[in-house]
Amino acid sequence: MYKTLLGREGFRKGMDLYFKRHDGQAVTCEDFFAAMRDANDTDFANFLLWYSQAGTPSLKVSSLYDAEAKTYRLKFSQEVPPTPSQPTKDPMFIPVAMGLLDSNGKDIPLTSVYHDGTLQYIASGEEPVYSTVLRITKKEEEFIFSDISERPVPSLLRGYSAPVRLESDLSDSDLFFLLAHDSDEFNRWEAGQILARKLMLSLVADFQQGKELGLNQKFIEGLRSTLLDSSLDKEFIAKTITLPGEGEIMDLMKVADPDAVHAVRKFIRSQLATELKDELLYTVKANRSSEPYVFDHANMSRRALKNVAIGYLASLEEPDITELILNEYKTATNMTDQFAALASLSQKAGKTRDDVLADFYSKWQHDYLVVTKWFALQAACDIPGNVENIRKLLSHPAFDMRNPNKVYSLIGGFCASPVNFHAKDGSGYKFLGEIVVQLDKINPNVASRMVSAFSRWKRYDETRQHLATAQLEMILSANGLSENVFEIASKSLAA
Repeated sequence: MYKTLLGREGFRKGMDLYFKRHDGQAVTCEDFFAAMRDANDTDFANFLLWYSQAGTPSLKVSSLYDAEAKTYRLKFSQEVPPTPSQPTKDPMFIPVAMGLLDSNGKDIPLTSVYHDGTLQYIASGEEPVYSTVLRITKKEEEFIFSDISERPVPSLLRGYSAPVRLESDLSDSDLFFLLAHDSDEFNRWEAGQILARKLMLSLVADFQQGKELGLNQKFIEGLRSTLLDSSLDKEFIAKTITLPGEGEIMDLMKVADPDAVHAVRKFIRSQLATELKDELLYTVKANRSSEPYVFDHANMSRRALKNVAIGYLASLEEPDITELILNEYKTATNMTDQFAALASLSQKAGKTRDDVLADFYSKWQHDYLVVTKWFALQAACDIPGNVENIRKLLSHPAFDMRNPNKVYSLIGGFCASPVNFHAKDGSGYKFLGEIVVQLDKINPNVASRMVSAFSRWKRYDETRQHLATAQLEMILSANGLSENVFEIASKSLAA
């Protein structure tokens, strides 16, 4: 935010003064703030509230275009939700980097903005200015842009200029437009994520009501155009076509439903793979390389895009696709590509999965970190009933309950898998309860971290709530329970 407000040069001036004043000292956030302010002789108003007020601000924005006056209004309102020790909050200083797009997807030159009774000029020279930073410091503020010849589509929070939850009146058509045209890559990605979250939540509701699931064709075409746009950075493409995670979607629900969210995300991935099969196959082929491993952006982004495409294709139940991924595993010249292929193959129960997991272990059993990664991969697997595979891995010669990292990778990795940890039959909760009691006698610190996986039990339906609290009560009744585990378990139960 400092850099957004001050620009690159202003931020550097602030850093120079900060080091000049405080090199070798113990310093505070206020010292850093003062250096930024003094070096640039600027007013940061209530910026220090970011350090003293808890909670993520919610920023709402509405827009209005006046074709006759050729003006475009943006009205902002902010609210910081109450927290236990701070029931009421003051308005924050929120820098909103933004631009406006015309009907062709081009940035509109910004000349001036009317705000708080003053006309402020944005462009100071002959060079056009396409992006500016609005300073939101009050609960409600309005900005009016002049000389706007057509209704624009606003690109807000460019570069993620402030860590806030943004609620706008952008329509789905506006979001698809930003996904296709925005010059700011963060906002282009965010538009796609917003559309994906809305789509997934809508399909979750359909799934819960027993309706047939269907995918919006506009969403498919939006991802297709992104996938085939050779002008875009490959790492950006890889991130843009990646769907939000299941945990992210459950966090947006009043009552989290792991089964519905998992089913919907699996459906969307499968449908996209079917609709974009040719494009995904081309992407894999175009981004293969038999050259020696190189660690630079071009090669990292190439590998990232190829492996995301492989992940989509893996959702198709087709023997030729399985063979393609198996070949990627066998011919990989680096760990990144080999492990990505292994991850895709590990999601399908059967002989091929068992063979590649065994092969990978035999090749890398000498490397502690790789074996830890191998455990984590199997722990997070979405295969139904995976808890039984985890139980078997507890007896694997490479696993040691006394080794915290091995526990975090296998047990912690399993707890991060919504579909199996939150299994409706309670098998995941029962497994963790047993492990915590056993682990508490070996390493109470590690056991207390594991039991924290139960801390959000109220987010789920009544059946899962009863199953989770039963395990917490079982843990609390164990003989000789450590203070570490007792504290976390009792606080979780009372939450």
